[in-house]
Amino acid sequence: MEYISRRSPVFSLRGCVASSQPLATRIGTQILEAGGNAADAAVAVAAALSVTEPCSTGIGGDCFCLFYNASTKTVKGLNGTGRAPAELSLESIHKLGYGIGGRALPARHALNVTVPGAAAGWIDTVEEFGSGKLSLREILHPAIELAETGFPVSTITAHFWKEGSESFFLDGNPHAKSMLIRGHSPRAGEVINLPDMARTFRALIDEGKAGFYKGRIANAIADVVTKNGGVLNPADLAEHKTTFDDPIAVNYKGIEVWEMPPNGQGIAALMGLNLLKEMNVSALEHNSPEYLNVLIQAMQLSFADARWYCADPRRVSVPVRQLLSDQYASERRSLIRPRGILDVCRRGEPCSGSDTVQFAIVDSTGNACSFINSNYMGFGTGLVPEGCGFTLQNRGSNFDLDPTHPNCVAPRKRPYHTIIPGMATIAKTSELYACFGVMGGFMQPQGHVQVLLNMIDFGMDPQLALDAPRFCILQDNVGGVALEDGIPPETASALKAFGHAHVVGSVRGYDRALFGRGQIIRRERDDSGTIVYCAGSDGRADGAAMAALV
Repeated sequence: MEYISRRSPVFSLRGCVASSQPLATRIGTQILEAGGNAADAAVAVAAALSVTEPCSTGIGGDCFCLFYNASTKTVKGLNGTGRAPAELSLESIHKLGYGIGGRALPARHALNVTVPGAAAGWIDTVEEFGSGKLSLREILHPAIELAETGFPVSTITAHFWKEGSESFFLDGNPHAKSMLIRGHSPRAGEVINLPDMARTFRALIDEGKAGFYKGRIANAIADVVTKNGGVLNPADLAEHKTTFDDPIAVNYKGIEVWEMPPNGQGIAALMGLNLLKEMNVSALEHNSPEYLNVLIQAMQLSFADARWYCADPRRVSVPVRQLLSDQYASERRSLIRPRGILDVCRRGEPCSGSDTVQFAIVDSTGNACSFINSNYMGFGTGLVPEGCGFTLQNRGSNFDLDPTHPNCVAPRKRPYHTIIPGMATIAKTSELYACFGVMGGFMQPQGHVQVLLNMIDFGMDPQLALDAPRFCILQDNVGGVALEDGIPPETASALKAFGHAHVVGSVRGYDRALFGRGQIIRRERDDSGTIVYCAGSDGRADGAAMAALV
Protein backbone atom coordinates (compact mmCIF):
# COMPACT_ATOMS: atom_id res chain seq x y z
CA MET A 1 0.00 0.00 0.00
CA GLU A 2 1.26 3.45 -0.88
CA TYR A 3 2.39 5.44 2.18
CA ILE A 4 0.21 8.55 2.21
CA SER A 5 1.00 10.00 5.62
CA ARG A 6 2.59 13.42 5.86
CA ARG A 7 3.90 12.73 9.35
CA SER A 8 5.41 9.71 11.08
CA PRO A 9 3.89 7.92 14.06
CA VAL A 10 5.35 8.77 17.46
CA PHE A 11 6.94 5.98 19.52
CA SER A 12 7.38 5.97 23.28
CA LEU A 13 8.42 3.71 26.12
CA ARG A 14 6.92 5.74 28.97
CA GLY A 15 3.51 6.85 27.86
CA CYS A 16 2.15 9.21 25.28
CA VAL A 17 -0.44 11.94 24.66
CA ALA A 18 -2.24 12.68 21.39
CA SER A 19 -4.62 15.62 21.01
CA SER A 20 -5.79 18.19 18.47
CA GLN A 21 -3.63 21.02 19.90
CA PRO A 22 0.17 20.83 20.46
CA LEU A 23 0.01 23.04 23.56
CA ALA A 24 -2.60 20.77 25.12
CA THR A 25 -0.59 17.69 24.19
CA ARG A 26 2.49 19.16 25.88
CA ILE A 27 0.49 19.92 29.02
CA GLY A 28 -0.66 16.29 29.11
CA THR A 29 2.92 15.01 28.97
CA GLN A 30 3.91 17.45 31.72
CA ILE A 31 1.25 15.98 33.99
CA LEU A 32 2.51 12.46 33.26
CA GLU A 33 6.07 13.55 33.96
CA ALA A 34 4.95 15.13 37.25
CA GLY A 35 3.64 11.77 38.48
CA GLY A 36 0.04 11.92 37.29
CA ASN A 37 -1.60 9.02 35.50
CA ALA A 38 -3.60 8.90 32.27
CA ALA A 39 -6.80 10.18 33.93
CA ASP A 40 -5.03 13.13 35.57
CA ALA A 41 -3.45 14.05 32.25
CA ALA A 42 -6.79 13.71 30.45
CA VAL A 43 -8.43 16.35 32.62
CA ALA A 44 -5.44 18.66 32.19
CA VAL A 45 -5.71 18.25 28.42
CA ALA A 46 -9.50 18.75 28.48
CA ALA A 47 -9.02 22.06 30.29
CA ALA A 48 -6.19 23.13 27.98
CA LEU A 49 -8.27 22.37 24.90
CA SER A 50 -11.12 24.43 26.35
CA VAL A 51 -8.68 27.34 26.30
CA THR A 52 -6.91 26.70 22.99
CA GLU A 53 -9.88 25.41 20.98
CA PRO A 54 -13.08 26.92 22.45
CA CYS A 55 -14.74 26.77 19.03
CA SER A 56 -14.90 22.98 19.53
CA THR A 57 -15.01 22.29 23.24
CA GLY A 58 -15.33 23.79 26.67
CA ILE A 59 -16.50 23.57 30.23
CA GLY A 60 -19.93 24.68 29.01
CA GLY A 61 -20.31 21.33 27.23
CA ASP A 62 -20.36 17.61 28.04
CA CYS A 63 -17.81 14.80 28.22
CA PHE A 64 -17.37 11.01 28.21
CA CYS A 65 -14.40 8.98 29.43
CA LEU A 66 -13.22 5.40 28.98
CA PHE A 67 -10.44 4.37 31.39
CA TYR A 68 -8.33 1.22 31.00
CA ASN A 69 -6.81 0.05 34.28
CA ALA A 70 -3.61 -1.84 33.47
CA SER A 71 -3.42 -3.59 36.85
CA THR A 72 -6.94 -5.07 36.66
CA LYS A 73 -7.11 -5.17 32.84
CA THR A 74 -10.58 -3.69 32.93
CA VAL A 75 -12.33 -0.83 31.10
CA LYS A 76 -14.56 1.57 33.04
CA GLY A 77 -16.78 4.35 31.75
CA LEU A 78 -17.84 7.82 32.87
CA ASN A 79 -20.86 9.63 31.45
CA GLY A 80 -20.45 13.36 31.94
CA THR A 81 -23.47 14.44 29.92
CA GLY A 82 -26.14 16.79 31.20
CA ARG A 83 -29.90 16.58 31.30
CA ALA A 84 -32.74 18.69 29.98
CA PRO A 85 -34.11 21.38 32.31
CA ALA A 86 -37.01 20.36 34.55
CA GLU A 87 -39.27 22.85 32.74
CA LEU A 88 -38.42 21.67 29.22
CA SER A 89 -41.07 19.48 27.62
CA LEU A 90 -42.63 18.87 24.25
CA GLU A 91 -45.63 20.86 25.42
CA SER A 92 -43.50 23.87 26.37
CA ILE A 93 -41.83 23.79 22.95
CA HIS A 94 -45.23 23.57 21.26
CA LYS A 95 -46.42 26.63 23.18
CA LEU A 96 -43.66 28.62 21.48
CA GLY A 97 -44.82 27.41 18.07
CA TYR A 98 -42.02 24.92 17.46
CA GLY A 99 -42.49 21.27 16.60
CA ILE A 100 -45.89 22.04 15.04
CA GLY A 101 -46.60 21.96 11.32
CA GLY A 102 -42.99 21.07 10.54
CA ARG A 103 -41.58 24.19 12.22
CA ALA A 104 -38.27 23.01 13.68
CA LEU A 105 -36.68 24.41 16.80
CA PRO A 106 -33.54 26.28 15.65
CA ALA A 107 -30.48 24.21 16.51
CA ARG A 108 -28.83 27.03 18.48
CA HIS A 109 -31.92 28.20 20.36
CA ALA A 110 -31.49 28.65 24.11
CA LEU A 111 -34.09 25.91 24.66
CA ASN A 112 -31.40 23.50 23.46
CA VAL A 113 -29.09 24.29 26.39
CA THR A 114 -28.87 21.18 28.56
CA VAL A 115 -26.99 21.20 31.86
CA PRO A 116 -23.23 21.29 31.09
CA GLY A 117 -21.72 18.07 32.44
CA ALA A 118 -18.02 18.65 31.75
CA ALA A 119 -17.10 20.42 34.99
CA ALA A 120 -18.42 17.59 37.15
CA GLY A 121 -17.03 15.03 34.71
CA TRP A 122 -13.51 16.45 35.04
CA ILE A 123 -13.59 16.34 38.83
CA ASP A 124 -15.14 12.87 38.92
CA THR A 125 -12.56 11.54 36.44
CA VAL A 126 -9.73 12.64 38.74
CA GLU A 127 -11.45 11.32 41.85
CA GLU A 128 -12.48 7.96 40.36
CA PHE A 129 -9.57 7.12 38.04
CA GLY A 130 -6.76 9.52 38.96
CA SER A 131 -3.45 8.63 40.58
CA GLY A 132 -4.12 10.51 43.82
CA LYS A 133 -0.67 12.07 43.51
CA LEU A 134 -1.75 15.42 42.04
CA SER A 135 -4.34 17.87 43.28
CA LEU A 136 -6.99 19.42 41.05
CA ARG A 137 -5.08 22.68 41.44
CA GLU A 138 -1.95 21.10 39.96
CA ILE A 139 -3.94 19.48 37.15
CA LEU A 140 -5.77 22.66 36.09
CA HIS A 141 -2.90 25.10 36.68
CA PRO A 142 -1.33 24.77 33.18
CA ALA A 143 -4.65 25.60 31.47
CA ILE A 144 -5.19 28.55 33.81
CA GLU A 145 -1.72 29.83 32.99
CA LEU A 146 -2.44 29.55 29.26
CA ALA A 147 -5.70 31.46 29.64
CA GLU A 148 -4.20 34.21 31.80
CA THR A 149 -0.85 34.79 30.04
CA GLY A 150 -2.16 34.13 26.53
CA PHE A 151 -1.27 31.74 23.73
CA PRO A 152 -0.89 31.92 19.94
CA VAL A 153 -3.89 30.45 18.13
CA SER A 154 -3.27 27.58 15.70
CA THR A 155 -4.13 27.78 12.01
CA ILE A 156 -7.10 25.44 11.67
CA THR A 157 -8.52 26.59 14.99
CA ALA A 158 -8.29 30.24 13.83
CA HIS A 159 -10.31 29.35 10.73
CA PHE A 160 -13.15 27.75 12.70
CA TRP A 161 -13.00 30.38 15.47
CA LYS A 162 -13.65 33.02 12.80
CA GLU A 163 -16.34 30.97 11.12
CA GLY A 164 -18.03 30.33 14.46
CA SER A 165 -17.79 33.87 15.78
CA GLU A 166 -19.48 35.21 12.66
CA SER A 167 -22.35 32.77 13.17
CA PHE A 168 -22.70 32.79 16.95
CA PHE A 169 -21.47 36.04 18.46
CA LEU A 170 -24.26 38.30 17.31
CA ASP A 171 -26.01 41.33 18.80
CA GLY A 172 -27.74 40.46 22.04
CA ASN A 173 -24.80 38.33 23.21
CA PRO A 174 -22.69 41.02 24.90
CA HIS A 175 -20.46 38.71 26.94
CA ALA A 176 -19.07 37.06 23.79
CA LYS A 177 -16.52 39.87 23.55
CA SER A 178 -14.50 38.03 26.19
CA MET A 179 -13.68 35.43 23.51
CA LEU A 180 -12.61 37.95 20.88
CA ILE A 181 -9.73 40.41 20.39
CA ARG A 182 -11.00 43.97 19.98
CA GLY A 183 -14.17 42.61 18.45
CA HIS A 184 -12.66 40.08 16.03
CA SER A 185 -11.71 36.44 16.28
CA PRO A 186 -7.99 35.69 16.75
CA ARG A 187 -6.00 35.13 13.57
CA ALA A 188 -3.48 32.30 13.17
CA GLY A 189 -0.49 33.09 15.37
CA GLU A 190 -2.27 35.93 17.18
CA VAL A 191 -2.08 35.82 20.98
CA ILE A 192 -5.32 35.85 22.96
CA ASN A 193 -6.00 35.90 26.71
CA LEU A 194 -9.10 34.37 28.27
CA PRO A 195 -9.08 35.63 31.87
CA ASP A 196 -12.79 34.94 32.49
CA MET A 197 -12.25 31.30 31.60
CA ALA A 198 -9.29 31.16 33.98
CA ARG A 199 -11.53 32.57 36.69
CA THR A 200 -14.05 29.78 36.06
CA PHE A 201 -11.33 27.12 36.40
CA ARG A 202 -10.18 28.70 39.67
CA ALA A 203 -13.73 28.39 41.01
CA LEU A 204 -13.50 24.62 40.46
CA ILE A 205 -10.21 24.49 42.36
CA ASP A 206 -11.47 26.58 45.26
CA GLU A 207 -15.03 25.27 45.60
CA GLY A 208 -15.17 21.96 43.73
CA LYS A 209 -18.35 21.18 41.81
CA ALA A 210 -20.28 23.75 43.83
CA GLY A 211 -18.08 26.42 42.25
CA PHE A 212 -19.74 25.67 38.92
CA TYR A 213 -23.16 24.23 39.74
CA LYS A 214 -24.10 26.66 42.51
CA GLY A 215 -23.52 30.34 43.13
CA ARG A 216 -22.10 32.91 40.70
CA ILE A 217 -21.46 30.68 37.68
CA ALA A 218 -24.72 28.72 37.95
CA ASN A 219 -26.68 31.97 38.26
CA ALA A 220 -24.88 33.48 35.26
CA ILE A 221 -25.66 30.38 33.16
CA ALA A 222 -29.34 30.43 34.09
CA ASP A 223 -29.54 34.17 33.51
CA VAL A 224 -28.17 34.14 29.95
CA VAL A 225 -30.31 31.13 29.01
CA THR A 226 -33.59 32.58 30.29
CA LYS A 227 -32.88 36.00 28.76
CA ASN A 228 -32.60 34.27 25.39
CA GLY A 229 -35.78 32.22 25.63
CA GLY A 230 -34.58 29.09 27.42
CA VAL A 231 -35.82 27.50 30.65
CA LEU A 232 -32.66 26.29 32.41
CA ASN A 233 -32.57 27.46 36.03
CA PRO A 234 -30.13 27.22 38.99
CA ALA A 235 -31.95 24.21 40.45
CA ASP A 236 -31.29 22.22 37.24
CA LEU A 237 -27.58 22.87 37.65
CA ALA A 238 -27.52 22.08 41.37
CA GLU A 239 -29.12 18.67 40.73
CA HIS A 240 -26.59 17.53 38.13
CA LYS A 241 -24.68 14.27 38.71
CA THR A 242 -22.15 12.30 36.66
CA THR A 243 -22.89 8.60 36.17
CA PHE A 244 -20.46 5.71 35.89
CA ASP A 245 -21.83 3.45 33.17
CA ASP A 246 -20.55 0.00 32.24
CA PRO A 247 -19.02 0.11 28.75
CA ILE A 248 -20.38 -2.13 25.99
CA ALA A 249 -18.23 -4.14 23.57
CA VAL A 250 -18.07 -6.48 20.59
CA ASN A 251 -15.27 -8.81 19.52
CA TYR A 252 -14.00 -7.87 16.06
CA LYS A 253 -11.48 -10.49 14.85
CA GLY A 254 -9.94 -10.99 18.29
CA ILE A 255 -10.05 -7.34 19.31
CA GLU A 256 -12.57 -6.34 21.97
CA VAL A 257 -13.82 -2.87 20.98
CA TRP A 258 -15.29 -0.83 23.84
CA GLU A 259 -17.76 2.04 23.65
CA MET A 260 -19.98 3.92 26.08
CA PRO A 261 -23.61 2.72 26.09
CA PRO A 262 -26.59 4.93 25.15
CA ASN A 263 -27.32 7.81 25.50
CA GLY A 264 -24.04 7.87 23.51
CA GLN A 265 -23.99 6.66 19.90
CA GLY A 266 -21.02 4.31 20.35
CA ILE A 267 -23.46 1.44 19.84
CA ALA A 268 -23.64 2.45 16.15
CA ALA A 269 -19.91 1.72 15.74
CA LEU A 270 -20.29 -1.64 17.50
CA MET A 271 -23.28 -2.63 15.34
CA GLY A 272 -21.27 -1.73 12.26
CA LEU A 273 -18.34 -3.89 13.37
CA ASN A 274 -20.71 -6.75 14.20
CA LEU A 275 -22.12 -6.61 10.67
CA LEU A 276 -18.68 -6.50 9.06
CA LYS A 277 -16.85 -9.14 11.11
CA GLU A 278 -18.16 -12.03 8.98
CA MET A 279 -17.71 -10.31 5.62
CA ASN A 280 -13.95 -10.77 4.96
CA VAL A 281 -13.50 -7.11 4.05
CA SER A 282 -9.71 -7.52 4.15
CA ALA A 283 -10.00 -9.47 0.89
CA LEU A 284 -11.27 -6.33 -0.82
CA GLU A 285 -8.98 -3.56 -1.98
CA HIS A 286 -8.83 -0.80 0.60
CA ASN A 287 -11.14 2.14 -0.27
CA SER A 288 -12.16 0.45 -3.52
CA PRO A 289 -15.77 0.93 -4.67
CA GLU A 290 -16.61 -2.60 -3.50
CA TYR A 291 -15.06 -2.02 -0.07
CA LEU A 292 -16.70 1.37 0.47
CA ASN A 293 -20.07 0.09 -0.73
CA VAL A 294 -20.08 -2.62 1.95
CA LEU A 295 -18.93 -0.29 4.74
CA ILE A 296 -21.41 2.42 3.79
CA GLN A 297 -24.32 -0.02 3.87
CA ALA A 298 -23.18 -1.45 7.21
CA MET A 299 -23.10 2.03 8.73
CA GLN A 300 -26.46 3.00 7.16
CA LEU A 301 -28.02 -0.05 8.77
CA SER A 302 -26.37 0.75 12.10
CA PHE A 303 -27.50 4.36 12.04
CA ALA A 304 -31.03 3.39 11.07
CA ASP A 305 -31.25 1.48 14.36
CA ALA A 306 -29.17 3.82 16.52
CA ARG A 307 -31.11 6.92 15.48
CA TRP A 308 -34.26 5.24 16.76
CA TYR A 309 -33.19 3.20 19.78
CA CYS A 310 -30.36 5.37 21.17
CA ALA A 311 -31.85 7.40 24.02
CA ASP A 312 -31.54 7.89 27.77
CA PRO A 313 -31.71 4.33 29.21
CA ARG A 314 -32.82 5.72 32.58
CA ARG A 315 -35.98 7.06 30.94
CA VAL A 316 -36.77 4.51 28.20
CA SER A 317 -35.92 0.89 27.47
CA VAL A 318 -32.92 0.55 25.15
CA PRO A 319 -32.41 -3.05 23.86
CA VAL A 320 -28.60 -2.95 23.89
CA ARG A 321 -28.08 -6.71 24.27
CA GLN A 322 -30.42 -7.52 21.38
CA LEU A 323 -28.92 -4.87 19.09
CA LEU A 324 -25.42 -6.29 19.66
CA SER A 325 -26.38 -9.96 19.41
CA ASP A 326 -24.84 -12.15 16.71
CA GLN A 327 -28.33 -13.26 15.64
CA TYR A 328 -29.47 -9.71 14.99
CA ALA A 329 -26.21 -8.91 13.20
CA SER A 330 -26.77 -11.89 10.94
CA GLU A 331 -30.29 -10.72 10.11
CA ARG A 332 -29.15 -7.20 9.26
CA ARG A 333 -26.05 -8.42 7.39
CA SER A 334 -28.29 -10.31 4.99
CA LEU A 335 -29.56 -6.94 3.72
CA ILE A 336 -26.11 -5.82 2.52
CA ARG A 337 -25.53 -6.21 -1.21
CA PRO A 338 -21.96 -6.51 -2.50
CA ARG A 339 -22.99 -4.60 -5.63
CA GLY A 340 -25.91 -2.26 -5.40
CA ILE A 341 -27.70 -0.89 -2.35
CA LEU A 342 -30.92 -1.42 -0.47
CA ASP A 343 -33.11 1.21 1.17
CA VAL A 344 -31.80 0.62 4.68
CA CYS A 345 -32.52 4.03 6.18
CA ARG A 346 -36.03 3.45 7.41
CA ARG A 347 -35.38 5.19 10.72
CA GLY A 348 -33.73 8.30 9.31
CA GLU A 349 -30.25 9.37 8.22
CA PRO A 350 -27.41 10.63 10.40
CA CYS A 351 -26.34 14.26 10.30
CA SER A 352 -22.79 15.55 9.97
CA GLY A 353 -20.64 17.91 11.99
CA SER A 354 -17.14 18.01 13.44
CA ASP A 355 -16.90 20.34 16.42
CA THR A 356 -15.61 18.20 19.27
CA VAL A 357 -12.24 17.28 20.77
CA GLN A 358 -11.10 13.75 21.50
CA PHE A 359 -7.72 12.81 22.90
CA ALA A 360 -5.87 9.67 23.87
CA ILE A 361 -3.42 9.19 26.74
CA VAL A 362 -1.40 6.21 27.96
CA ASP A 363 0.82 6.47 31.03
CA SER A 364 4.04 4.70 32.00
CA THR A 365 2.23 1.93 33.89
CA GLY A 366 -0.01 1.13 30.91
CA ASN A 367 -3.24 2.83 32.04
CA ALA A 368 -5.10 4.47 29.17
CA CYS A 369 -7.73 7.19 29.01
CA SER A 370 -9.84 8.00 25.97
CA PHE A 371 -11.60 11.29 26.70
CA ILE A 372 -13.96 13.37 24.62
CA ASN A 373 -15.39 16.82 25.33
CA SER A 374 -17.65 19.00 23.20
CA ASN A 375 -19.88 22.06 22.84
CA TYR A 376 -21.58 20.24 19.93
CA MET A 377 -22.03 22.66 16.99
CA GLY A 378 -18.87 24.74 17.15
CA PHE A 379 -19.50 27.22 19.96
CA GLY A 380 -22.75 25.37 20.80
CA THR A 381 -25.44 27.99 21.24
CA GLY A 382 -22.75 30.69 21.32
CA LEU A 383 -24.30 32.04 24.54
CA VAL A 384 -21.64 33.25 26.98
CA PRO A 385 -22.58 33.59 30.68
CA GLU A 386 -21.47 36.89 32.17
CA GLY A 387 -17.94 36.81 33.54
CA CYS A 388 -17.46 33.09 32.79
CA GLY A 389 -15.51 33.01 29.52
CA PHE A 390 -17.12 29.97 27.88
CA THR A 391 -20.06 29.19 25.61
CA LEU A 392 -22.99 26.92 26.40
CA GLN A 393 -23.64 23.74 24.44
CA ASN A 394 -26.71 23.01 22.33
CA ARG A 395 -26.99 19.26 22.97
CA GLY A 396 -30.76 19.50 23.32
CA SER A 397 -30.97 19.92 19.54
CA ASN A 398 -30.47 16.15 19.33
CA PHE A 399 -33.79 15.48 21.04
CA ASP A 400 -36.59 14.33 18.76
CA LEU A 401 -39.93 16.22 18.68
CA ASP A 402 -41.94 13.14 17.70
CA PRO A 403 -43.92 12.13 20.82
CA THR A 404 -43.65 8.44 19.85
CA HIS A 405 -39.86 8.52 19.56
CA PRO A 406 -37.75 7.03 22.41
CA ASN A 407 -35.51 10.10 22.19
CA CYS A 408 -38.37 12.59 22.43
CA VAL A 409 -37.59 15.62 24.56
CA ALA A 410 -38.65 15.37 28.21
CA PRO A 411 -37.78 17.02 31.53
CA ARG A 412 -34.47 15.90 33.14
CA LYS A 413 -33.76 13.54 30.21
CA ARG A 414 -30.40 13.10 28.53
CA PRO A 415 -30.46 13.54 24.72
CA TYR A 416 -28.95 11.28 22.06
CA HIS A 417 -25.26 12.10 22.26
CA THR A 418 -22.82 12.07 19.35
CA ILE A 419 -19.50 12.17 21.26
CA ILE A 420 -17.92 8.75 21.82
CA PRO A 421 -14.52 7.79 23.22
CA GLY A 422 -13.04 4.48 22.08
CA MET A 423 -10.92 1.77 23.67
CA ALA A 424 -9.80 -1.64 22.37
CA THR A 425 -8.27 -4.61 24.15
CA ILE A 426 -6.95 -7.99 23.02
CA ALA A 427 -9.79 -10.43 23.63
CA LYS A 428 -7.64 -13.38 24.75
CA THR A 429 -5.47 -11.50 27.24
CA SER A 430 -7.46 -8.32 28.07
CA GLU A 431 -4.27 -6.34 27.43
CA LEU A 432 -4.60 -2.90 25.87
CA TYR A 433 -4.68 -2.86 22.07
CA ALA A 434 -5.43 0.82 21.44
CA CYS A 435 -6.82 3.96 23.00
CA PHE A 436 -8.52 5.90 20.21
CA GLY A 437 -11.28 8.12 18.96
CA VAL A 438 -12.49 10.10 15.97
CA MET A 439 -14.41 13.27 16.81
CA GLY A 440 -16.97 14.93 14.57
CA GLY A 441 -20.71 14.71 15.19
CA PHE A 442 -22.37 11.78 13.43
CA MET A 443 -19.11 11.05 11.65
CA GLN A 444 -17.75 9.51 14.83
CA PRO A 445 -19.06 5.91 14.60
CA GLN A 446 -18.14 5.90 10.91
CA GLY A 447 -14.65 7.12 11.81
CA HIS A 448 -14.23 4.52 14.56
CA VAL A 449 -15.07 1.71 12.15
CA GLN A 450 -12.82 3.03 9.37
CA VAL A 451 -9.69 3.58 11.48
CA LEU A 452 -10.10 0.26 13.30
CA LEU A 453 -10.40 -1.65 10.03
CA ASN A 454 -7.39 0.26 8.72
CA MET A 455 -5.32 -1.13 11.59
CA ILE A 456 -6.86 -4.58 12.13
CA ASP A 457 -7.61 -5.63 8.54
CA PHE A 458 -5.00 -3.66 6.60
CA GLY A 459 -2.07 -3.50 9.02
CA MET A 460 -1.74 0.29 9.10
CA ASP A 461 0.09 2.05 11.90
CA PRO A 462 -1.96 4.59 13.90
CA GLN A 463 -0.78 7.60 11.90
CA LEU A 464 -1.48 5.99 8.54
CA ALA A 465 -4.83 4.68 9.82
CA LEU A 466 -5.82 8.28 10.62
CA ASP A 467 -4.44 9.81 7.44
CA ALA A 468 -6.17 7.42 5.04
CA PRO A 469 -9.07 9.13 3.18
CA ARG A 470 -12.55 8.51 4.60
CA PHE A 471 -16.18 8.48 3.59
CA CYS A 472 -19.00 10.18 5.47
CA ILE A 473 -22.71 9.42 5.17
CA LEU A 474 -24.52 12.72 4.65
CA GLN A 475 -27.67 14.28 6.07
CA ASP A 476 -29.80 14.37 2.99
CA ASN A 477 -32.13 11.41 3.54
CA VAL A 478 -31.42 10.06 0.04
CA GLY A 479 -28.37 7.93 0.71
CA GLY A 480 -25.84 10.69 0.19
CA VAL A 481 -22.15 9.99 0.77
CA ALA A 482 -19.11 12.28 0.77
CA LEU A 483 -15.65 11.01 -0.22
CA GLU A 484 -12.49 12.71 0.94
CA ASP A 485 -9.80 13.95 -1.41
CA GLY A 486 -7.44 11.03 -2.04
CA ILE A 487 -10.21 8.62 -3.05
CA PRO A 488 -10.11 8.56 -6.88
CA PRO A 489 -12.96 10.32 -8.76
CA GLU A 490 -13.76 7.08 -10.57
CA THR A 491 -14.66 5.55 -7.19
CA ALA A 492 -17.46 8.08 -6.82
CA SER A 493 -18.70 7.15 -10.29
CA ALA A 494 -18.61 3.45 -9.40
CA LEU A 495 -20.61 4.02 -6.20
CA LYS A 496 -23.22 5.91 -8.19
CA ALA A 497 -23.40 2.96 -10.58
CA PHE A 498 -23.96 0.68 -7.57
CA GLY A 499 -27.03 2.76 -6.76
CA HIS A 500 -25.84 5.34 -4.22
CA ALA A 501 -28.07 8.25 -5.08
CA HIS A 502 -25.78 11.15 -4.26
CA VAL A 503 -21.99 10.90 -4.00
CA VAL A 504 -19.84 13.98 -3.39
CA GLY A 505 -16.22 13.32 -4.32
CA SER A 506 -12.82 14.92 -3.68
CA VAL A 507 -13.77 16.95 -0.59
CA ARG A 508 -10.65 18.92 0.34
CA GLY A 509 -9.27 21.87 2.31
CA TYR A 510 -11.07 23.03 5.45
CA ASP A 511 -14.13 21.09 4.27
CA ARG A 512 -12.25 17.92 5.27
CA ALA A 513 -13.43 18.67 8.81
CA LEU A 514 -16.54 16.79 7.68
CA PHE A 515 -14.57 13.54 8.08
CA GLY A 516 -13.67 14.10 11.73
CA ARG A 517 -10.35 14.34 13.51
CA GLY A 518 -8.87 11.45 15.45
CA GLN A 519 -6.17 10.37 17.86
CA ILE A 520 -4.79 6.86 18.38
CA ILE A 521 -2.23 5.32 20.74
CA ARG A 522 -1.57 1.62 20.15
CA ARG A 523 0.31 -0.72 22.48
CA GLU A 524 2.91 -2.86 20.71
CA ARG A 525 5.87 -5.13 21.54
CA ASP A 526 9.20 -5.13 19.73
CA ASP A 527 11.11 -8.34 18.93
CA SER A 528 12.64 -8.41 22.41
CA GLY A 529 9.22 -8.22 24.06
CA THR A 530 9.58 -4.60 25.18
CA ILE A 531 6.30 -2.67 25.29
CA VAL A 532 6.30 0.31 22.92
CA TYR A 533 3.51 2.83 22.39
CA CYS A 534 2.85 3.94 18.82
CA ALA A 535 0.75 7.10 18.42
CA GLY A 536 -0.85 9.12 15.64
CA SER A 537 -2.58 12.50 15.53
CA ASP A 538 -4.99 13.48 12.78
CA GLY A 539 -3.67 15.92 10.18
CA ARG A 540 -7.19 17.31 9.77
CA ALA A 541 -6.56 19.24 13.01
CA ASP A 542 -3.68 21.30 14.43
CA GLY A 543 -2.62 18.61 16.86
CA ALA A 544 0.28 16.34 17.62
CA ALA A 545 1.23 13.18 19.44
CA MET A 546 4.06 13.46 21.94
CA ALA A 547 6.03 10.98 24.04
CA ALA A 548 6.36 11.40 27.81
CA LEU A 549 9.96 11.33 29.05
CA VAL A 550 9.46 9.95 32.57
